[in-house]
Amino acid sequence: MSAHHTPEEIRKGLTHPVVDGDGHWVEYTPVFAERIRKVTGDLGANGFLQSQRRGPDSLSMTPEQRAERGVGMEGFWGRQSTNTRDRATAMMPRMLYDRLDELGIDFGIVYPTAGLGLPRIADDATRRAVIRGFNVVTHEYFKDLGDKLTPAAVIPVHTPDEAIEELTFVTKQLGAKVCMFGSGVRRPIPHAKGAPADLTRYAQGFDQLGLDSEHDYDPLWQKCRELGIAPTFHTGGRSYGERNSPTNFTFNHIGHFAAAGHNVAKALFLGGVTRRFSDLRFAFLEGGVGWGCQLFCDLIEHWERRGAKGMANMDPTKLNRPLLRELVDKYGYADIAAELDKRDGWPLEEDFLTGGMPPDDYIHCNITQKQDWIDLYATPYYFGCEADDRMNAVAFGKAMPLGARINAIYSSDISHFDVVDMRDPLPEAFELIEDGLITESDFHDFVFGNAVRLWGTQNPRFFEGTAVAREAAALLKRGAPSVRDAK
Repeated sequence: MSAHHTPEEIRKGLTHPVVDGDGHWVEYTPVFAERIRKVTGDLGANGFLQSQRRGPDSLSMTPEQRAERGVGMEGFWGRQSTNTRDRATAMMPRMLYDRLDELGIDFGIVYPTAGLGLPRIADDATRRAVIRGFNVVTHEYFKDLGDKLTPAAVIPVHTPDEAIEELTFVTKQLGAKVCMFGSGVRRPIPHAKGAPADLTRYAQGFDQLGLDSEHDYDPLWQKCRELGIAPTFHTGGRSYGERNSPTNFTFNHIGHFAAAGHNVAKALFLGGVTRRFSDLRFAFLEGGVGWGCQLFCDLIEHWERRGAKGMANMDPTKLNRPLLRELVDKYGYADIAAELDKRDGWPLEEDFLTGGMPPDDYIHCNITQKQDWIDLYATPYYFGCEADDRMNAVAFGKAMPLGARINAIYSSDISHFDVVDMRDPLPEAFELIEDGLITESDFHDFVFGNAVRLWGTQNPRFFEGTAVAREAAALLKRGAPSVRDAK
C-alpha cells in the first residue's frame, strides 16, 4: 500500500460512489454443503461436494498421470493464507459488509467461488438440485446486507426451460437482482455415441446459446426482459482445449475467462440475439476489456469482408476465366494451364465450397448502418475488469472505430488469489488516472457509471434502498452517451 493512496483517501476525493461489479466470497464447503442438505437433501449436498473435487482430484495425480488422461493442472494454494483478516472476510459476508468503507466500496456485487462451475454439472437432476440449494443458502447468507451487497444467483442453461425455471424462482422467491448464467454448455457429438466413457469428453461441442444451438434460447432472453435481469457470464475456459497443461496452472489460467467470454459474446452477436433483444444488457466478467475491444474491431473488419457486400467480391462466378487463362499462358505456367484444361468449365477449388453456406455470416444481425454497431455491441455489452489490468485504459482511448465507448466495469475480484490485500484494488485502479491513461470522467464511468447502467437500465429499481440509490437514480435520469463526445 505504500506506493498508493489508501482506499479511504481515494474515496474521500471522489464526487461519486464506487460500485464493485465483480467481487467474490468463499463458501466454506463443509458447512455450505450441510446447509444445502437441508434445502435439497442428499442429492444437492453430495452433488455439491463432488463438484468441488476437480481441483483435489487433479492435484492428487502426478504430472505423468495428468498428461496421460488429458487432465490440466489445477490451482494450488488458491486461497489467501498470509492475510488472515482477508481470509475471514472472504468467508463471512457480514465481515465483508463491515469492511466496505475500508476497501473504498460503496456497493458490491458478489459472485460465488464454489458456485462458478455448478452450471457444468453433467447430470440433470444433480445439477438442478445443487444449484437450487446453492441459491437458497447464498440468499440466507446475504439477506440482511442488501443496502451494500447483493449476491449473484446461479442459473443453469442446459435447456431454456431449466434456465427459465431457476431464473423465475430466484427472482420471485429470493428477490435476486443479479444472475450468473452458464455458457459453453457441453454437448456430446452424436457421431461419437458408444465411444469409451473416458474419451467421450473429447468428443463434444460447446453450445454458446446464440448461434448453432440445438435449443431456441429466445424464450430465456424474453424472460430476462420481463424480470429485469441483465444476463452476466462468469464462465471459465481452463483445463480443456488448448489450456490443458498437466504441469502449469498459470498456462491454463491466463486468458481463460476472456476466451470463454469471447465465445458467448460472438455467439450472441452473430446469432442476432442483441438484434432481437436490443434492450437487454449482457456482461462478461473477469476477462478484462482488452478482448472486448479487439472483438469489436474484429467483427467490423470481418463484416467488411464476410458480410453480404464483402462476400460479393469473392463470388467465383464473377471470375473472368478467359482472362485468367491468358495470364497463365503469358507468364509461362504450363503446369497450371494443363490442369485448368482438364477441368470442364474451368472450375476452381472455391467453386466446391459454397454448398449449404449462407451468403452472409452476419445474416442474423441485419446491419445496414454504422449506428447498428453501437446498438448491437457497444451499448449492450459490458466487460468486467480487474483493477490492475493496464488494458482497461483501452476502453477509454480513442482507438475504437465509430467513436464507440466500450463499457468497462470495475471488478475487484476480492477473495481470490490474485488479490493479495483487499485494500489494493481501488488504488490499483486509480493508478490509471495517476499515470495519465484515463481521465477523471473515465474513472467515474469505470467504477460507477457503467455498473449503474448495466443493472439500472435493465431494472430501474435495482439500486432502490441501497447506499448509492440517490446517485444511481440521478445518473440513470441523465442517460448515457453511446459514442465518445466529439470534442
